[in-house]
Amino acid sequence: MTDQALDLGGPDRAGGVRTGAGDRFLGRHRELTSLHADIERAGLDTLAGRKAARARVLLIAGRPGSGRTALAEELARSLADRYPDGVVRARMTEPGGRPVPLEESARSLLRGLGVAAPPGAGEDELTESVREALAVRRVLLLVDDAHDAEHVDLLIPDNPDALVVAVSDGPLTKIPGVRPCTLGGMDAKSAIELLTGFTGEVRITVDPQAAEAVAEECGGQPAALVLLGGWLAARPSSSVADAARRLRALPDDGQQPSGGRPLARAFRLVYESLPPTSARTLRLLALAPAGTADAHTASALAGCSVSAAQTTLESLASLGLLRRADDVFEVPGCLAGLLKALLDATDRPSEVQLARARMLERTVRRLQACRAVTEPDGSPARRKLAGLPRALRFTSVAEADAWLDARREVLLASARVAVDDGELDTLARRLVAGLVRALAAHRGTDAAAADLYGLHRLVLDVAQRRGLHRERAAALLNLADLDAGTGRTEEALARYREALDAGRLARDAYATGRAMESVGGAYQELGDWQRAADWYGRALAQRQTRGEWADEARLYGRLGTAHTYAGRYGEALRSWRAAVAGHRRLGDVPAQARALSEVARVQEYAGRPQESLRTCREAVEWARRAGDARLQAALQLRLADTLERLADPAAAQLHRHAAERLLGEEGSAYEIRSGSKED
Repeated sequence: MTDQALDLGGPDRAGGVRTGAGDRFLGRHRELTSLHADIERAGLDTLAGRKAARARVLLIAGRPGSGRTALAEELARSLADRYPDGVVRARMTEPGGRPVPLEESARSLLRGLGVAAPPGAGEDELTESVREALAVRRVLLLVDDAHDAEHVDLLIPDNPDALVVAVSDGPLTKIPGVRPCTLGGMDAKSAIELLTGFTGEVRITVDPQAAEAVAEECGGQPAALVLLGGWLAARPSSSVADAARRLRALPDDGQQPSGGRPLARAFRLVYESLPPTSARTLRLLALAPAGTADAHTASALAGCSVSAAQTTLESLASLGLLRRADDVFEVPGCLAGLLKALLDATDRPSEVQLARARMLERTVRRLQACRAVTEPDGSPARRKLAGLPRALRFTSVAEADAWLDARREVLLASARVAVDDGELDTLARRLVAGLVRALAAHRGTDAAAADLYGLHRLVLDVAQRRGLHRERAAALLNLADLDAGTGRTEEALARYREALDAGRLARDAYATGRAMESVGGAYQELGDWQRAADWYGRALAQRQTRGEWADEARLYGRLGTAHTYAGRYGEALRSWRAAVAGHRRLGDVPAQARALSEVARVQEYAGRPQESLRTCREAVEWARRAGDARLQAALQLRLADTLERLADPAAAQLHRHAAERLLGEEGSAYEIRSGSKED
């Protein structure tokens, strides 16, 4: 990561803005010295003879564009040796000004710390996990663009060996013991040195007073100076005095606070010098999710080719209007509001909506290509992929995987923005569906569970807003499954019941049947066997009316399991025998053998060992026919246990030896479960 002096106001993951002045940190020496002194200064606890209870909190406060994030990054770089567990970062505000929910910030921190967070966990649980993870690490936590003191306070660990550096545009008075460092403009010498990095020394040397005038007109704000430097760099024949004269001629924007007027004037000077096509592209970048765009995003917004969009983005970055980070471009947070105001004042709402729709459609197609590349050659998805334009395709799974990983946060932000907009719900639904499929294909549902949980909630929001009962039922079922998988059974049960109601409103037999079965599973997990059996019975009745034999056989097994746990062995035997008959009708020999083993288990529980022995031998024969050696070995061990209880140790030993021969040295037989994989 390259440490630079400048920050255009928003989160700066690339470390700063390249100015032509190299990688030196310009100015802010007094502020850096003050921050280092604050770290060393004894706190009230130390003066009282007590060990500090929490991490020390430093605040860097300043307007967007003042270089506050760059100063925080430089401080972190200078302290790297003192915090061996590294620097972790949390972003609290997106470049467009949207507050990042605390849940998202906490999850981002946990990912950076390598700590797994369960999908669906609430703010309290996530922030507690963050504090616990930081409590045992000597880290520096950098909280960028903090907008809420209470949110920052919830992340501060009870660890005096950690340090928290918060960046904000104002005081965080609700945090006890915070030490503020307020930024104004850069000193004149540093400001001129910054301009020199763009213009070269000659233009500054021939008119030093003009350079001082430019620095004064810019209020010493690094963001404004970068814009003027980019403007001068693009005009080698223009003098610094010309830049100062043009700045003075621009009227102040009365709607801007006094501290923001120098940046607004510098931006206006550069913006008005742009060709119309570039100016329009720049305005439309106010729609880019999370303030981040690549050539595809810009191409879709502007309605031009990908190569033309790339050229435009590079020219805008050279002027300081964008920040480049690898192959993407970021809208500086201090300029996002100015771009949004220009877009609202200049472009017709219908044109803006069309540009947003093009951007979402392009993202959907890229996600479809990302998923399709994981499909086998010759599959329908791969044939469809071959029909896409070359610029939209991925040449390999590795390339698509890297793209998905690099764009993950932007894609999730795009989904949130699309749903929040509320005017393009069809595209929003397609985008969320495409992202769900791509994440599942590349990451797997378990690894992507946290992201999938958030996406299913977005689907639920749209479905509720539009009265789409089928999609509402599907989203509720998916969310409930994730809740159940993380042990939140009560929450899962409530959602399964909601899904049942939505499925009935949609007249969706699959959703209602799935919901009834899942309600039964939730009650089984809670140990309420009577209600579990009741709901399994309802689901079974529906499957029987629809002639769904495989589901019918499986549900008989689940019903038998519930009756077994409840001690109703007669009903359990009837259910398991019905499951055996169902699997026999389907020709599923392994499932038939498993169901027979469960019949034997229930017979043993019911005190009928001889019947259990005969049934278990029958199950062994069916397992042999199925060619499942491990199942056969497990059943041989079941036979051995039964024979031992019948006081026949010699026969039991024979069956144990048979099981060992079947398994060889590969491992032991697995336990035969009392139902299907879903159980």
